[in-house]
Amino acid sequence: MLKLEELKKHAAVSGIDPAAPVRIVSTEAIGADALTVYSKTVDGTVLERMLFRADEPHLSLAHTGRPWAFDAAGDEFKLAAEAFRIDLAHLFDPMMAVHASNVEPLPHQITAVYEAMLPRQPLRFL
Repeated sequence: MLKLEELKKHAAVSGIDPAAPVRIVSTEAIGADALTVYSKTVDGTVLERMLFRADEPHLSLAHTGRPWAFDAAGDEFKLAAEAFRIDLAHLFDPMMAVHASNVEPLPHQITAVYEAMLPRQPLRFL
């Protein structure tokens, strides 16, 4: 439980926004039992909320860590990077599938596919 007096600038507090912890931007005391809190969410949205003594049981300091880390396995990263490379390879080389496979197409087959069949979408004669 966090008291209203303990809400300070730059503190990470959970309980103000139900979705996620927020970072306090500034506070304004309104009497002894109320406080206006200006806070910022993780995505940058600025919130303004008036808190009362009845809200104190819901407030707590949040442990904020980085949203990313460098502690994953290197092999998994290489696998994901290779998957993205393969997924985007057609943007750089339209014939990447032909070059990467063990199939050796003949010139008239490549011409038929890229000049005659692909421009006529949807294909209905195969």
